[in-house]
Formats: sequence, C-alpha cells, structure tokens
Amino acid sequence: MNIFEAILLGFVQGITEFIPVSSSGHLELVQHIFNFSPENFHLFMEFINCGTLLALLIFFRKRIWKILCDIFRERNYKLAINIIITSIPAGLAGLLLAGFIEDNSFFSSLITVSIAMGIVGIIMIFIDKLPHMPALKDENQLTPARALIIGISQIFALVPGTSRSGTTIIAGRLVGLDSESSAEYSFLASIPIMCGVCLKMFLSESSLNYFLSNTHMLALSNLIAFIVGLIALKVLLKYLKKPGSLQTFGRYRVVLACLVLGTMLILAS
Repeated sequence: MNIFEAILLGFVQGITEFIPVSSSGHLELVQHIFNFSPENFHLFMEFINCGTLLALLIFFRKRIWKILCDIFRERNYKLAINIIITSIPAGLAGLLLAGFIEDNSFFSSLITVSIAMGIVGIIMIFIDKLPHMPALKDENQLTPARALIIGISQIFALVPGTSRSGTTIIAGRLVGLDSESSAEYSFLASIPIMCGVCLKMFLSESSLNYFLSNTHMLALSNLIAFIVGLIALKVLLKYLKKPGSLQTFGRYRVVLACLVLGTMLILAS
C-alpha cells in the first residue's frame, strides 16, 4: 500500500460512506481498477471505517449528547431504544455471516455490485410512487415497529453496491420520514454498528498485527476519510432538504451500474 492508494481509499470511503451510493461498491470498483490484494484490501477497508466513525461522532456530538441527557436526566429512552432496535438486525447478521461473506466471491463480484447498485437506484428514482406509511414529523416519532423495519433494511447493505445509508434512507421514507430525517436517523443508528466493527478489528490478533504493520498508511487513510466524511455529511444533509434529491442519487447509481456492466461486456467480448 502506497501513499496514493491510501489517500484514494480514504477519499472514496469518506465521500461514499454517507452519500447513498454505496461505499463498499465504490471501494470494490477501486480494488478492481488498481488490482489491490484482496486480503489486504479487505482489512484496510474495515480499518478505515474508524475515520468515518469519528466523523459521525464529531458531526453529531450535540445530538448524541442530547440523547444521553434524555436517557440519564429526563428518563426518556424512546429514541435510544429505537436506535438499538434498528442496529440489532444488521449487527447480528454481520456477526453471523462475516465468515461466509469474506469467503464467498459473490460479495466481491463487480456483477453483484452493479446489479445491487442499479436496483437500489431504481427504487430511489421511484420512491415517491411507492406506498408510504402515515407521515411523521421527525425520527423522534418513530415507533419500535417502524424502527425495526429500518433495521431489517440494513441487512441488505451486506451486499456490496446496496449502500447502508441508501437502504435505511429508503426504509425511513417508506415508514413516514422525509429524506433529511431519514438520513439523520440512519447515521445515528449506524454508530453502534460501526463501533462494533472497529472494536472487532482491534480485538482480532490477525487484524491487530495488520494494523501495527501498516500504521502510517492507515492513519493517513483514516485522516482523509475523517475530513472528507465531515464535509460529505454537511453537504448531504443540506442537499436532502431539496425536493427530488434522492432521485438524483438514484440516477447516478443506475448510470454507474450500466457503465460498469457495459464495460465488462465489452472486455469479455
């Protein structure tokens, strides 16, 4: 891993982790373009979640503090419980299926990435025409059942190209939230999962050895992911206030999926 690759991976992670275009899908594309070692790429990709996690914690620090105050001062557990409910399905699925996902070529195939990216993109384009539950003012009005629906949607994000933020924003829209509230709730609900992923990496002996052997490159990549992630969060939440904003990301996903599939067909012929 050289400096250019570390910067590139950090930039891609930072800008695509929060924007609903699939960070894993874009990182898989980068892997194939630059021919990174699959083992090293997988470990590197997991470690640079730490940079975007830090960006989330810094960006939502006031909101996180308010949630903690609600819990310990006001004894208001509603939002915290909903976040836990939303986090559990994907957290359990990721824990149980981690080995299967790492060993199965389906999850690293550009065909899988492209098809998943295109399908979710089409759903985003037609999101306003799909059935919706009664509208909610914001995420504080979510019921546990609706929070669970959003949580179940995160399981699909285990497939590269799907996008965790994309699936949860879509689910949030369908259960009655607007795009901005869906995104904010999606990011808050991702914090426990991302904390678990980072903790798991540092508790694994093989992963820790990799970290110690690549400290400088990982530090650089995480710094880039952190800075770019903060900017992406600010821009995204402002952009999602605009009508039809989600459809823009949907169109990008469909176009990119078609380009990748088309290129693969040309190269294979």
